Amino acid sequence: MRLSQYLKGKIHHARVTYADPEYVGSIQIDERLMREVGIDDGELVHVWAVDHKARIQTYAFSGPVGTIGLNGGAAHFFSAGDRIIVAAFDLADAPIIPRVILVDDHNQIVRDMTPFSVIG
Repeated sequence: MRLSQYLKGKIHHARVTYADPEYVGSIQIDERLMREVGIDDGELVHVWAVDHKARIQTYAFSGPVGTIGLNGGAAHFFSAGDRIIVAAFDLADAPIIPRVILVDDHNQIVRDMTPFSVIG
């Protein structure tokens, strides 16, 4: 069996609510958003800037409603107000259907963008 990495969940256009370089690493994400796209506490996530070039990997942990916070070294790449994409991947032997959501400037879900089928 050959395993490949497939996108499993993505949060589009989340707005960073804080950046704290003094905290020991990671990204804090609204627990409702994490649950919606299937990201677990401690899971590796990719964080991509929408409006500039930063791209990092860190681990996620759940936080209060509306929160998207970058901590530790990650805070040096992002500032409060930045728009980001958070993506998580999974190993599988066949393509999976990812959970994808779009959020507004207050990190509230405005659209479920989950595809109904995988092309290819």
